Amino acid sequence: MASSVLEATRAAHEDLERLERLAVRELQRDPANARDRLFQSHRVRHMLDLVVSTSDKLVEIYEDKDGARKDEISTHLTAPVQSDIFPKYYERLKEIRDYHRRNHSARFVSETDDYEELLKEEPAIEFTGEEAFGRYLDLHELYNEFINSKFGSLMEYSAYVGTFAQTEKIAHNLKATRPYKEYLEHILEYLMSFLYRTEPLQDIEKIFTKLESEFEEQWINGEVPGWENKGTEKESVLQESAVDLDYYSTVEELVELGPEKLKEALTARGLKGGGTVQQRAERLFLLKHTPLEKLDRKHFAKGDDLKKEIALIEMKMKRLCEILDEVIVRTKENAEKKLTLTYEEMEAEREEEEVQADSESDDEDQQIYNPLKLPMGWDGKPIPYWLYKLHGLGQEFKCEICGNHSYWGRRAYERHFKEWRHQHGMRCLGIPNTKNFNEITSIKEATALWERIQAKQGQNKWRPDLEEEYEDKDGNIYNKKTYTDLQRQGLI
Repeated sequence: MASSVLEATRAAHEDLERLERLAVRELQRDPANARDRLFQSHRVRHMLDLVVSTSDKLVEIYEDKDGARKDEISTHLTAPVQSDIFPKYYERLKEIRDYHRRNHSARFVSETDDYEELLKEEPAIEFTGEEAFGRYLDLHELYNEFINSKFGSLMEYSAYVGTFAQTEKIAHNLKATRPYKEYLEHILEYLMSFLYRTEPLQDIEKIFTKLESEFEEQWINGEVPGWENKGTEKESVLQESAVDLDYYSTVEELVELGPEKLKEALTARGLKGGGTVQQRAERLFLLKHTPLEKLDRKHFAKGDDLKKEIALIEMKMKRLCEILDEVIVRTKENAEKKLTLTYEEMEAEREEEEVQADSESDDEDQQIYNPLKLPMGWDGKPIPYWLYKLHGLGQEFKCEICGNHSYWGRRAYERHFKEWRHQHGMRCLGIPNTKNFNEITSIKEATALWERIQAKQGQNKWRPDLEEEYEDKDGNIYNKKTYTDLQRQGLI
């Protein structure tokens, strides 16, 4: 019952504590298979959403815009005469009893059972057949959009899966267009949807907020990947069409420059270059007293804004691709595998997956017998022992550069040298992640090899003191150091 503001506040705090305990209890439970793990993440995400909405209600109560909370506290704490306390107490007690008399069921209402149901419910998550319950990406619509566009090119679907994030291969004049921006927005929308369905506990908004702050700084310095030449191009155009406004005191003097010169000066600064000569001169003259950064946005051309939006979407897309790197690799391998199968084999494989998915729900409650402690496959069951031995998954490889992270099997170990965790570790050490450092997992060995490489590179450099030769009048040959020493002593 929340018949008062204080009671509503107490009930909201109780709900928050109950939801936090349920979320912790759910996360401490080991899921039986991949499907159960996904459902567990969605249940916890739903609890977190309830925590956020309940917290918002509490914030509104504490802000007390209508003053109801303050009035209620004052009525409880202030009593002009000692004899007024007990009448107010009994009056309040009478209200509570009348409420329960009118609402008999309110005596037994408990929200605990409602919250316990959250642990039993099965979230409704929709996947396409191609996605195989979050195992692969379904990029067929985006692939068709790419190959039928002006900025795209004909290629196999498997090749597109491996290269769709490599936007630097597309020419700049094709990228700065509306169709390309819409194509990127479609990719970003799909990747965000897929990430939310497969990893609901990922905070995408937090990732994007941090990325946007980094992007603004990189864009100003012209360091955005794929758009690095933007700043240098602008500087060269400014130098070619330089108009020093200090020499002009009125708009009429700028008009004498002519329409073409004014247009070049305006476009070089990212401003609109259209209109009459008078309008162009007035627009350019604004910069005499107002810095370019503080100028009204209506004076700027839309081209630069479009490029900036496209560059930001590209960065967001690449960041999501880094998070979904393993899924992209699996999708490419699956697409290449399908190229080698006949139609009958693909149909048989699809039917087998459907049978496994149907039987999975029946076997979910049963304890899986796994005495050899084999890794679980994508279907939530132990992989075959021969496959375990074939890939050497019993071998553990630890990498000190990755923070002593363990990799099981030779294949995962060799692949990790190109993955983000190892690249980040090498970046922190100040060492480039080249082929020279493959198979090196020790920080000490990596730094020692980097020092040897730097020393070797130093030996190959041109050293004029030792390698530049001089000849005296008798035909004797000396290096520069020896010759200058003998000359300084007057022996030559």
